[in-house]
Amino acid sequence: MKEPLILDTTLRDGEQTPGVSLSVEQKLMIAEALDNLGVDIIEAGTAIASEGDFNSIREISKRGLNAEICSFSRIKKEDVDAAADAGADSLFMVAPSSRIHIESKFKGKLGEEDVIKLSVEAIEYAKDRGLIVEFGGEDASRADLDFIKRLYHAAIDAGAVRLTYTDTVGVLVPEKAEEVLRVLSNEFDAPVAIHCHDDFGLATANTIYGIKGGALEFHTTVNGIGERAGNASLEEVVVALKVLYGVQTKIKIENIYNTSKLIEKLTRVAIPLNKPIVGENAFTHESGIHTSAIQRDSSTYEPITPEMVGRKRQLVLGKHAGGASVKAIMNELGYKATEEQMKEILLRIKDVGDKGKRVTDADVRTIIETVLQIKREKRVKLEDLSIVSGIKVTPTASVKLKINGNEKIEAAVGVGPVDAAINAIKKALTGFGDIKLVSYRVDAITGGTDALVDVVVQLKSGDKIVTARGARTDIIMASVEAVLEGLNMLI
Repeated sequence: MKEPLILDTTLRDGEQTPGVSLSVEQKLMIAEALDNLGVDIIEAGTAIASEGDFNSIREISKRGLNAEICSFSRIKKEDVDAAADAGADSLFMVAPSSRIHIESKFKGKLGEEDVIKLSVEAIEYAKDRGLIVEFGGEDASRADLDFIKRLYHAAIDAGAVRLTYTDTVGVLVPEKAEEVLRVLSNEFDAPVAIHCHDDFGLATANTIYGIKGGALEFHTTVNGIGERAGNASLEEVVVALKVLYGVQTKIKIENIYNTSKLIEKLTRVAIPLNKPIVGENAFTHESGIHTSAIQRDSSTYEPITPEMVGRKRQLVLGKHAGGASVKAIMNELGYKATEEQMKEILLRIKDVGDKGKRVTDADVRTIIETVLQIKREKRVKLEDLSIVSGIKVTPTASVKLKINGNEKIEAAVGVGPVDAAINAIKKALTGFGDIKLVSYRVDAITGGTDALVDVVVQLKSGDKIVTARGARTDIIMASVEAVLEGLNMLI
């Protein structure tokens, strides 16, 4: 397998994820991150779709990035004009190719020959406007292969320089992906790409098998976001190619995790905990058997090192914890315990887990210090908190903290009262280290309007990440309690 090109469509197919809408500024941030990651072609949007998409493509094109900047396009001259006017380098132009798409989109008035004619006219017009054309048959995986060949030959003759086989509704299987891409790669001198959706969870496998068949380019999104079940995941395909098949890409894989987290933050599409490579649990270990072995040789339960993709390994404690995990945490905290104390600590940790609760770092520390009878003075204490919020009022929080005995008063605004309170606390801590809120989760433990809520937060300072919990009937106070608990572990 040769080194393939990557067309990343996070800013187009990815933004078509239900509920996702990115501003021009956010798209610029993502485009620069993708360029730094090493993506060859950035599909920055659909220039004709909206003023926002047009402006995004125009601003990204002005940035002078290394990547080729591409706009999605139908076989319509107005789409081509919009992309050219926005300053795009290229088009990913698609024409309906399956019977169901042709009949549906043209309402039975046009047939296969009409699709070829319209495609040729659009490609020639795009070439006249100075655009590189990558041409694809939409829903190709459900189309007649002989028609795909005729359509693609006409596209190449008209001036397209790359071709794409699209699995629009995710119905490909790996064996067919390899077989079809081998046929198309042998048929055409131009590079053939594969574009897969994940409706049956096969997008990564289909993409890899397409490359095995001879595809010289593949399409992805970061975190696999996209319509319905999403697209082929950039991180999964790239890392699998490198580790399992020995195939290199231009991707700087040590930047994968930071890019993934940026996309998660800006799109607000949460990364599943068990997502390969970038999910929170991908390099997190709880089982006593696993953690004991991991500390001796990480390859026992990890196929790659977390550092390879810009991550750190995490050992967490819960109902499956073992003595080795507790000992590792104790060493990190600088505490020593007798054999009996260690057994008691482990027993109490398992007891919390057996009650169905997530065992946070703060829980573990409290258990250890309780068993060892260590009294620890909290370095950050809440003295006062007031919140102002309403229909026509920007949520504002004022907080008085005592930090290492010194009083600090700060105020901040937020998108809601909880956000404002946390922002005020972070502002008060300026100068005590760069502390970031990594994740925030809230669950109602009981029913009713007076429900007890359980807030679990992750805070980060440098390479250290801690989890902490707050439980109150007041969600604001529960959130503040969790944040302060975490801060007291970090500072």
